[in-house]
Amino acid sequence: MKIENKEIFIPGPSGRIQAKYFKSKQAGAPVALVLHPHPQYGGTMNNRIVYEIYNCFYKNKFSVIRINFRGVEKSDGIFDNGQGELSDAAAALDWLEKENPGYTQCWVSGFSFGALICMQLIMRRPEVNKFIAISPQPNLYDFTFLSPCPISGLVVYGKNDELVQTDSILSLKKKLSMQKNIEVKFDSISNANHFYKNKEKDLASATDRYIKDKITLL
Repeated sequence: MKIENKEIFIPGPSGRIQAKYFKSKQAGAPVALVLHPHPQYGGTMNNRIVYEIYNCFYKNKFSVIRINFRGVEKSDGIFDNGQGELSDAAAALDWLEKENPGYTQCWVSGFSFGALICMQLIMRRPEVNKFIAISPQPNLYDFTFLSPCPISGLVVYGKNDELVQTDSILSLKKKLSMQKNIEVKFDSISNANHFYKNKEKDLASATDRYIKDKITLL
């Protein structure tokens, strides 16, 4: 399926933010923001996993945007160790919401480093309803800020992830499962590494199932 989207530039705290955007024709469509992996290790909004997640939201009739963090390709600025990238994500969410004032749900998703920024963002934005975190790295980044995690969501990880020990994922799962009034689903992809080589479709299927299960158009 060819995605109908366009390249845009939106205002950000460090200048222009390059993005790809699809606006749903459906009244009251939900909105979603998708965030890419680490900029210093080749992460861009055109990463194939980012594209797959973006496509899942597109197929489910979301208005959806994916961005390049500061300093990546045509986005202004330089890498800022997560703080600036969080500000970029917040600016993109501001823009998305203003473009879709009648939206019924707001979702945020990210892959790897993008999953960290995604989960930091949900702590600051009470209007976000659901999150999807793909291959978070609790062995590298401190996720204690999820105290408590404010919303339900999905965490997907590869069983053969060479960058993240399964024990660290299971520790995060245990922590989040003890919190009340939310449900964070953990979905593992068999024989998948951190980048889901040859397992992209399995990842997309897991993501699509979760979206279809949770989305409601009011």
